[in-house]
Amino acid sequence: MRYGVMLDQFKPIDTVVAEARSLHEAGFASAWSSQVFGYDALTLFAVIGREVPGIELGTGVVPVYPRHPLALAAQALTTQSATGGRLVLGIGLSHQVVVEGMWGYSFDKPARYMREYLAALLPALRGEQVAVNGEVLTANTTAPINVRVDAPPPVLLAALAPTMLKLAGGLADGTVTWMTGPATLADHIVPSITKAAADAGRSAPRVVAALPVCITDDVDAARAQAAKEYAIYGQLPSYRAMLDKEGAAGPADVAVAGDEGTVAKELDRMADAGVTEFVASRLGTKEEWSRTVDFLAARI
Repeated sequence: MRYGVMLDQFKPIDTVVAEARSLHEAGFASAWSSQVFGYDALTLFAVIGREVPGIELGTGVVPVYPRHPLALAAQALTTQSATGGRLVLGIGLSHQVVVEGMWGYSFDKPARYMREYLAALLPALRGEQVAVNGEVLTANTTAPINVRVDAPPPVLLAALAPTMLKLAGGLADGTVTWMTGPATLADHIVPSITKAAADAGRSAPRVVAALPVCITDDVDAARAQAAKEYAIYGQLPSYRAMLDKEGAAGPADVAVAGDEGTVAKELDRMADAGVTEFVASRLGTKEEWSRTVDFLAARI
C-alpha cells in the first residue's frame, strides 16, 4: 500500500508548494488536493508540478457538474503536460445540496449523468474525437484536443454506491474514497469495484482511501476535533450510508487516531482490505500532525 497526504489548500500557495516539496523529499508517493472552497485543484497542481519533481499529484475530487467534460479534459491534459505526466484525475458527482442548491443544476439520476460524462471525458483525454449526444449531456468535437502528453492521466471516481462502483471499475481506473472505514472497504468497496473491472476485462483498479489521521496521546481530543470539523460528512447521504455500513456514529469514529501502534494496526487493516493507496488528511495539533507525517514516512 502506497502513502499520500492531502495538502492544506487554504495556506498561501508558496506554503502549499513547500509542503508538496517536503512530502516528495520524505518519500511519499503522492500529494492530493480536494476541490471545495479553496484553490482550483488542477491549476494548483500545474503550479506545483513545475516546482516539485517526482511526486504524483491527485485531485480528490473535482466535481463534474460545473465543468463540461471537454473543458475538464482540456484543463486536465494541460496539467498533465505541465507536471510531466504525474496527474491523477479524481472526479465526483458532489452532492444534491451542492449541485442543486449552490450551482442550480439538476441532480436527477446522477449515475446516468456520470456515465454520459465519462463517455465524453475518457476519449477526449485519450486524444480521440468525441461524439456524445446523450439524454442529459452533449459533447461533440471536430478534432481531438491538441495537448501533447505521453499518456492521459488515470481517472478515478468518487464511488461508494453500487452503480458508481460499477462505473469506476468498468470504465475508469479506480476509485478514491472519503469517510469510508476499513470494514466497508473490505466488504463493499473493494469486492464491488474489483468484480466490475474483471467483468469488463480491465486490470485491477486503484483503490485510494482518504481519512483523517492523528498520532496522538490524547485520542479524545483528536476525535472531538474530527467530530466538529467533519460534521457535515455525517449528514450527506452518500457518506452517511458508508458510516452506517461501518457501524460508525459519525466521522470521529472512522478517523484514524491513537499512538503509533494503534494507527499502524488501522493502516494494516486498510492494506488487508485491498486499499492500494492510503491518503492522510490533517488532524490534530501542528505538533501531532508533524508526528503523524514522520510516522507515515517511516512506513514507506
